Amino acid sequence: MKKVIRNLFVLLLISSCNKNDDYEVISYNNPEIAINIPADFPELNNAFYANVPTKYGIELGKKLFNDKKLSANNTIACASCHIQENAFSDHNKIGIGIEERVGLRNVPSIQNMAFMQFYNWDGNKRQLESQPLVPIITHEEMDSSILEVIGKIEQEEDYINLFYKTFGDTEITPDRIFNSIAQFEYTLISANSKYDKVKQNKGATFTEEEAQGYAVFKNKCSSCHSSELFTDQSFRNIGFPYNPNKDEAGRGRITGEWDDFMRFRVPSLRNIAYTAPYGSFGQFATLKEVLDYLDNGVLDVDNLDPILKENNNRIPLTEEEKSNLISFLKTLSDTDFVGQ
Repeated sequence: MKKVIRNLFVLLLISSCNKNDDYEVISYNNPEIAINIPADFPELNNAFYANVPTKYGIELGKKLFNDKKLSANNTIACASCHIQENAFSDHNKIGIGIEERVGLRNVPSIQNMAFMQFYNWDGNKRQLESQPLVPIITHEEMDSSILEVIGKIEQEEDYINLFYKTFGDTEITPDRIFNSIAQFEYTLISANSKYDKVKQNKGATFTEEEAQGYAVFKNKCSSCHSSELFTDQSFRNIGFPYNPNKDEAGRGRITGEWDDFMRFRVPSLRNIAYTAPYGSFGQFATLKEVLDYLDNGVLDVDNLDPILKENNNRIPLTEEEKSNLISFLKTLSDTDFVGQ
């Protein structure tokens, strides 16, 4: 019945408009928006091609991303934890949801999602469109349901109009919500840092410290943080301190394989200066703490990454190398992307 009422509302709105009306005629014209793929970036995720961003799909997705009605008590939106000035992450060690409930892991940044093959720390999602449901229904995050979300927004005129503009009718479905959020997130591309300008000869040059740090990076970091995404998208146990929460098992929670215990997706280093603290549950407050830990020696575990095993469970770094490496990592900051 509600669907019938919504469709009737739109039909009346279209048919009754005349020069005396204050309403704008709604038409279904929703062009695809071209995504500018940065130089040397990897292939797009296959799911992207089935959900190419559109003018109104992006607008609808952004509205949903920022809407606190997605949570049970209307206090938490996606944007509450994925904050643009923090490269769409936050500064908490572990994500905090409604009623100050504490989650399991650090909030990952959202950037260059169109090029990723796995999502979340444990890679439990292969398509971005299937990810938004997770925070909506998770007790420690939004603690709601998609039907509850639909019930809240289906009577709002702004949403009725946007769903019509996006899909050609006013039906609000779970898939349409998920697809729209994904379309918005596909547009969050970061590729305009100082590093990018240097690589593309756009008038920027590295300082001596940054150049030396880049050399250290290529020698000691690029095996895992490879490609222009600065991640090879693999899952590795690099001997970081374990999360005391007994529900944690890393990639092993998904595969059930012991060899995947406490393996996590290699995070991108882009905009890393904005995303502290670091580690799957915010183990390290600063980049210096991360590098000190790797230098001093990591946990000795059976499935430790071979790169570390072959180097006596550490990545040896001098204090000068650490300082220069941090200087280089800061060149991966994209001020336009974070809105600064």
